[in-house]
Amino acid sequence: MALRNLRVNGDPILRKKSRPVEVFDEKLWQLLEDMRDTLVKSGGVGLAAVQVGVLKRVVLVDCGDGLLELINPEIVSSEGTQRETEGCLSIPARAGVTERPARVRVRAQNRHGDWCLYEGTELKARCFCHELDHLDGVLFTDRLAPGEHIYRTEQN
Repeated sequence: MALRNLRVNGDPILRKKSRPVEVFDEKLWQLLEDMRDTLVKSGGVGLAAVQVGVLKRVVLVDCGDGLLELINPEIVSSEGTQRETEGCLSIPARAGVTERPARVRVRAQNRHGDWCLYEGTELKARCFCHELDHLDGVLFTDRLAPGEHIYRTEQN
């Protein structure tokens, strides 16, 4: 098990745009494994490579129905809206209500470079949007629903 250190709010890397993955090799696979271990240990449902200090367009999502590895992901369609509470491993002990699409389709490459299509509703749609935002330096605090604010949650 290889755990990576989570970058937290205030770290300038979280506001940077991640670069596309061009090489699908053992180095990428090691990053994916380390991110998986870090995500499992943290108890989160999603993790972007930038959150562990790597500016690559790599995201993991696990909403309880299996781990998805999304490389060079892009949202290809969305519909509806949902207004729900979000938190972030990089903004510990804070949460806020955001407005996100209710259904999202994402196109991404797998660890071998093959293109795949994923669909998510509710939590998974929110997670896709949240993690893909990280790849462009956007935090959930930038997506608060109108009239909403950040509030403190219990310490981990």
